[in-house]
Amino acid sequence: MTKEIAVDVDRDQTRVAVMEDRVLTEIYIEKAYNQRVVGNIYKGKVVNVLPGMQAAFVDIGLEKNAFLYVDDVYTNNFDEEEVLLDDSKNLPVKENRPVSIKDVLREGQEIMIQVIKEPIGTKGARVTTHITLPGRYLVLMPTVDYIGISRRIESETERARLKAIAEEIKPPDMGVIVRTVAEDKGKEEISQDMDFLLKLWKEILNRKSSTKPGKIIHKDYDLLYRIVRDLFSSEVDKLYINSRSEYEKVLELLDFISPHLKPRVVFYDRKDIEIFEYFNIEDAIYNALNRKVWLKSGGYLVIDQTEALTAIDVNTGKFVGNTDLEDTVLKTNLEAAKEIAYQIRLRDIGGIIIIDFIDMNSSEHQKMVIDTLEEEVKKDKTKVHVLGLTQLGLVELTRKKVRQGLSEVLQKTCPYCGGKGKIISEDTMAKKVEKELKKIFRYRDIEAVLLELHPNVAAVVIGSGGSHLNQLEEEFGRSIYIRGNENVHPEDIKVKVMGSKSQVKDLAYPVREGQILELLVEGAHVSNPRDGIARINGYIVDIENAGNIIGEKVKVEIYKTFRTYAKARLV
Repeated sequence: MTKEIAVDVDRDQTRVAVMEDRVLTEIYIEKAYNQRVVGNIYKGKVVNVLPGMQAAFVDIGLEKNAFLYVDDVYTNNFDEEEVLLDDSKNLPVKENRPVSIKDVLREGQEIMIQVIKEPIGTKGARVTTHITLPGRYLVLMPTVDYIGISRRIESETERARLKAIAEEIKPPDMGVIVRTVAEDKGKEEISQDMDFLLKLWKEILNRKSSTKPGKIIHKDYDLLYRIVRDLFSSEVDKLYINSRSEYEKVLELLDFISPHLKPRVVFYDRKDIEIFEYFNIEDAIYNALNRKVWLKSGGYLVIDQTEALTAIDVNTGKFVGNTDLEDTVLKTNLEAAKEIAYQIRLRDIGGIIIIDFIDMNSSEHQKMVIDTLEEEVKKDKTKVHVLGLTQLGLVELTRKKVRQGLSEVLQKTCPYCGGKGKIISEDTMAKKVEKELKKIFRYRDIEAVLLELHPNVAAVVIGSGGSHLNQLEEEFGRSIYIRGNENVHPEDIKVKVMGSKSQVKDLAYPVREGQILELLVEGAHVSNPRDGIARINGYIVDIENAGNIIGEKVKVEIYKTFRTYAKARLV
């Protein structure tokens, strides 16, 4: 398997794509105006201690106060690859901790904390008092005393060698994790990394004393630096980068941490095609935002993300199999298990994930599917736990959530549906408009009213040829004017004006007969293509013989006005 990294440096953002056999597996995006805060160290001020939640809120100068849970005061949280601790006796003993968070924190207290989870949605950042400083080969833990070795280093001989080096170079009363990339590295290289981290820790302590509460003490390095430090190892065949200046910076950085990797860095200088287009990454990114994911067999997944959890439904779709139903279900579920592991890694989905595989009667088949899922999630460097089948036959798993997922980075909540995925239909809104009119006429002594609605809703309320609007006027005995406006939410009703018939009519008709205007012909008339259509604040102007000049601005004379549209001729 070939592993490559492509870096797209733009004016206002940096994007990094990790590929395996030229298939996108991970995407990282850092925008200049919205940089991440995970890894940053702040001098915070406790603003609220909540014994009932065993937590505290800490002001660190961000929009929302950070959340400090009691376990994050006493235990360690690794924003790192998974580790297997060699000496668990050195771990802090939870039994010795105070019973309540109020025993160690008080309002107004100043503390140094580090962000371990990005602010997501309405939640503030999650923080810890235990600092981790990642280097190339080591992670320094200045506040605890133990040694951990990456679980991805499987050789017991190598683990023992690295542990011996770590014990020799680590300062007293400090902890250290030996990272995967340290495998087969000599003591000198690892010691240089330790020296760098100790120097950094000393600088942080010096800045702490002169920093005011609510201010940053240490900012984690930018995305490209972290990628080179954390992901660019001997397992990576090539790192492509499209910026000459950043390319030079990467080479300078590698001079210090891994000189042997410099020949693998390639400056991408093609002007005829963008770097992400060349590697077909752009399409892969936007496909990863789709709710439906097709499987090669013809089955498909439906992925629905909510604030509480992510639900993934597996369907056979077009796949009918070659033997029997049980075989078809098994093949679809096995393929789905592999695709699900890939999708949650690519989309960076975190938290609780519930999978509804197609029902399987055979316990052997169920085990095959779960085993496949467990094997595939091992490829994910983020911690994933497959918890097995629930009583309802659903597969439950959890994945550590540290940063915003791909959809949260690239998408925003729909301004129409508010994230529900559906909006009220036009027919339902038309009935809602009727009820609103009843309410208005019941409590207001007026002759006429002008409503602004979304054009699709306005069309239903007006009806073909104004038939429905005429019925409403006859029912209520009042004049009703409807104006379509694209800027009105499809679920909103805006009452623009109420009063006498003459007052409302003057405002409802944005044009008058005999008026000369310059208008843009937006499209052809639906029932009479020879005519063109223009709009003035949602009010339609039907321009005779303008169907063949769409997109042009023309002078017209208004010769007839109606409640919902006007007739005009070219001049």
